Amino acid sequence: MGSRKSNMANNIREERKSQYMASLRNCPSSPRKMRLVADLVRGMDVTKASAVLQFTKKHAARDLEKLLRSAISNFEQKSGERWEEADLFIKEISVDGGRMLKRIQPAPQGRAFRVRKRSNHVTLVLGSASATIPSKRETSKETKEIVA
Repeated sequence: MGSRKSNMANNIREERKSQYMASLRNCPSSPRKMRLVADLVRGMDVTKASAVLQFTKKHAARDLEKLLRSAISNFEQKSGERWEEADLFIKEISVDGGRMLKRIQPAPQGRAFRVRKRSNHVTLVLGSASATIPSKRETSKETKEIVA
C-alpha cells in the first residue's frame, strides 16, 4: 500500500473514533417502506426522534427505534458520558437495498410469476450539537475581529 493510501486510511480510522453510529443489516422489509419512516426522523433531536418512532404505527418504526437505542449505547461506550447531557441529534440516516430473495408464485395455465422479497440496510450516525455549533463566546470574538 502506498503512503498516500495509508495516510488516508489512518485519517478515516481517526474520524470513525469520534463518529457514533449503528447499522442494521438485512432487515426484512422493503427499502421504500423503511425510507418513509427514516425521513420522519432525519435531523431530529434524539429524544424527539425516539418519541416519534414510538408512536408511529408503521412496522419499520420498531426496527429504527431499536437501531437508535443501539447508536445511543455506542455513543455512551465510546465517549464515556451520558446521552442526556450531550446534545445528540440524528446527523445521517441512510437506507440502502439489501439482498433480494427470489420466490415463485404459481400462476394460471402453468405459468409462474416471480416474487422479489426485498430487504434493506440502514446506517444511522449521531452527531453532537455542542460539537458542531460554535459557542456564543467564539462567535462574538469573530464578529469583533471582523468589525475592527
